[in-house]
Amino acid sequence: MTAIKHALQRDIFTPNDERLLGIVNVCKAGKKKKNCFLCATVTTERPVQVKVVKVKKSDKGDFYKRQLTWELRDLTEVDAKDASKENPEFDLHFEKVYRWVASSTAEKNSFISCIWKLNQRYLRKKVEFVNVSSQLLEESVPSGESQSVAGGDEDALDDYQELSTREEQDIEGMMEVCEYAISNAEAFAEQLSRELQVLDGANIQSIMASEKQVNILMQLLDEALGEVDTIEGKLSSYEEMLQSVKDQMDQISQSNRLIQISNTNNGKLLDEIQFLVHNMDLSKGHIRALRDGDLSSPKGIEACINGTEALLQCMNVAFLPGHDKLMAVKQQQELFTELRDTFARRLTNHLNNVFVHQGHDQTSTLSQHTMELTLPKHSPLHRDLLRYAKLMEWLKITHREKYEGLSRTYVDYMSRLYEREIKDFFEIAKIKMAGTSKEAKGKFATLPRKESALRQETESLHGSSGKLTGSTSSLNKLSVQGSNSRRSQSSSLLDMGNMSASDLDVADRTKFDKIFEQVLSELEPLCLAEQDFISKFFKLQQNSSVPPPLQEARESDGSVQSRMPPQAEHRHSLSSDKDMVRLMMNKVFQSIETELNSLIALGDKIDSFHSLYMLVKMSHHVWTAENVDPASFLSTTLGNVLVTVKRNFDKCISGQIRQMEEVKISKKSKVGILPFVTGFEEFAELAETIFRNAERRGDLDKAYVKLIRAVFMNVEKVANESQKTPRDVVMMENFHHIFSTLSRLKISCLDTERREAKHKYTDHLQSYVINSLGQPLEKLNHFFEGVEARVAQGIREEEVSYQLAFNKQELRKVIKEYPGKEVKKGLDNLYKKVDKHLCEEESLLQVVWHSTQDEFIRQYKHFEDLIGRCYPGSGITMEFTIQDMLEYFSSIAQSH
Repeated sequence: MTAIKHALQRDIFTPNDERLLGIVNVCKAGKKKKNCFLCATVTTERPVQVKVVKVKKSDKGDFYKRQLTWELRDLTEVDAKDASKENPEFDLHFEKVYRWVASSTAEKNSFISCIWKLNQRYLRKKVEFVNVSSQLLEESVPSGESQSVAGGDEDALDDYQELSTREEQDIEGMMEVCEYAISNAEAFAEQLSRELQVLDGANIQSIMASEKQVNILMQLLDEALGEVDTIEGKLSSYEEMLQSVKDQMDQISQSNRLIQISNTNNGKLLDEIQFLVHNMDLSKGHIRALRDGDLSSPKGIEACINGTEALLQCMNVAFLPGHDKLMAVKQQQELFTELRDTFARRLTNHLNNVFVHQGHDQTSTLSQHTMELTLPKHSPLHRDLLRYAKLMEWLKITHREKYEGLSRTYVDYMSRLYEREIKDFFEIAKIKMAGTSKEAKGKFATLPRKESALRQETESLHGSSGKLTGSTSSLNKLSVQGSNSRRSQSSSLLDMGNMSASDLDVADRTKFDKIFEQVLSELEPLCLAEQDFISKFFKLQQNSSVPPPLQEARESDGSVQSRMPPQAEHRHSLSSDKDMVRLMMNKVFQSIETELNSLIALGDKIDSFHSLYMLVKMSHHVWTAENVDPASFLSTTLGNVLVTVKRNFDKCISGQIRQMEEVKISKKSKVGILPFVTGFEEFAELAETIFRNAERRGDLDKAYVKLIRAVFMNVEKVANESQKTPRDVVMMENFHHIFSTLSRLKISCLDTERREAKHKYTDHLQSYVINSLGQPLEKLNHFFEGVEARVAQGIREEEVSYQLAFNKQELRKVIKEYPGKEVKKGLDNLYKKVDKHLCEEESLLQVVWHSTQDEFIRQYKHFEDLIGRCYPGSGITMEFTIQDMLEYFSSIAQSH
């Protein structure tokens, strides 16, 4: 370390006129150990500057270079981490905290001690030494290297004084006179001693020669003392005269001070009187308005508002202690209290009469006899009542009990009025809704009796729960007699009317949608207008509670402080303004949610598909209401009703799934397209029309997934139970129909199901074709299956012809049984059987026939390949060619 210290002093600090006093080998805490040195230095020039320098070894060589420099005066804290245990870590707090780890605890302690001494010697600033042993923080260290570094060098520096220029010249002159001084110091010292004695004698003679002058000086001093005594006597006489003047001036000052206090008191008294007169004087006009003002005319209301504002200002005056003991103040306060109570009573009685009259108003209910689906508008009443809004605010501040009584009266009578109006409004809506189904039933009633019996049959089948589920046409399709004959009979009967059942369903649902939208459109502005009126009239802020009014209290020193009035301090608020608005709205419109749920139940009872329309409309209105005010009564109520609508929608989907599971097929007729497959198609078409650009598309997507999975499962169930129609045909036709429907409607959430339906349709088409082809060439198929079995058992292909059951004669015999004429006849029978299996709705006959042709040609080529491999050189061929087969398939298709 000593060698490094000398090297650093020589290479880095000496060129900069600095001396190195302390050094420690450190590395940064918590990082890869890259060693460096922290050095404590001082400058050799004055004023002395103390620095902490970070020195690091250069990456390009073995020399050292300065990296960072801090002034010691910027150091605020030294943290040694632990004063009792040996710990090499310590922190230096400059503009930020630098954490170091010393190579040894001794080096760390020596460096911290050096910093402390430098701080005490040069700076003496407040540096916090935390977790540092008290032994290190001593003014001096007994002995050792640290003393020589931090103490000895500095003492020597302070004792040294440089010679001045004159001193240098004198010494040089003396050295020139006494050239032997260097070689003979004793002779030089003796000469200096002799010269000094000569100088001392000269000084003594000079002092003795000046004794006379000293005597003269003493005489002069005695005369000066006499003059001083004379002056002091005169000053004493002057002081006595000034003392009498001072006493007179003190009396005058005391008198002036008393006069000033009197004037100040008179001014303060005048200010207090003016304050009381100005703030407690209520004009006669205001008093007359409060006692006898007309509360029914606009001018009278305006005068009352001005009077209440002036009265409130007078009653809220903040008095100094003692003001309330003045008789005039007490009289004015009694007058104000009497005026407040009188006007509050008049205002309460007047508004009570208005509320009662409005509550018993029958004009709005009489207007309902027009059977128009509209709600009465209360904007004139609101406009008239809002003129009293400022008076209600005054009543809320001054008479909380009367204010709350008025709010209860308003809620009581207005709830009765709204209950009558809303009840009549929803009765008309229900009549109009029921009218749509009655019109439909009236048109169906004109149909022949067979159709009526058919409708009764389908209604009894699916209406046992008391609700009509789905459209009438879909119910017919879900009936037990779902055969083609019944469908054709139903369609022919429906054609006898002016429109079909599906058309009636669409018309009824469209009319229901318009009625439901009109109901919501009428309720929405009504609720918003009433809530806005309540918040304005009763001064209830919907976003935040209104803080109590503040008073200005005048303190004894004249300062003004804000404090709450006494009546506001003792006021007990039942709830916040926001809660009070919600509570009043719930009481005023307590019947809305019930009536909406009743209307929804009726619509769901008429047609469960109405829940789709209601879900879309209700979601849109809830979204609109939440954008206006998420916490409004309308938003909350519609949100609650939306839950009911969503529940009905889920019940509708569950009902559709239950009907799929309960469907039965006829054992005597072919299955064809299952009714719930076409029912899903109708549902999807209707839903896509209704939910176009709807907010709750996610609910429909979830319902789609549930329905399509139920359709898939029940198609397979019916296919497995089918006796008349092959399973592959049922699966092929229905999944083809499902695939076509999903491809046409392009429902994105059902892309997976669409691909699955296509896959099932393709698989079952191939399976049906393969199974049906065994019919026209049955013996030939059995023969070659036996040939393949022998080959599979290990018999070589060319040796199969030596098997007794599969020799060439047997092959020729089997081939002769299938000449071209017989093959064509078999294909013709196969075509008829396929035609009998397939239904007309899907038109898959030509698709199946084309696939059959491809499969037949594939089998033909397979048979020829087996003949060529197992019977080589026999010359045996089929009695018909591929070209013959193509002609057979074409002529059969054209003939049918």
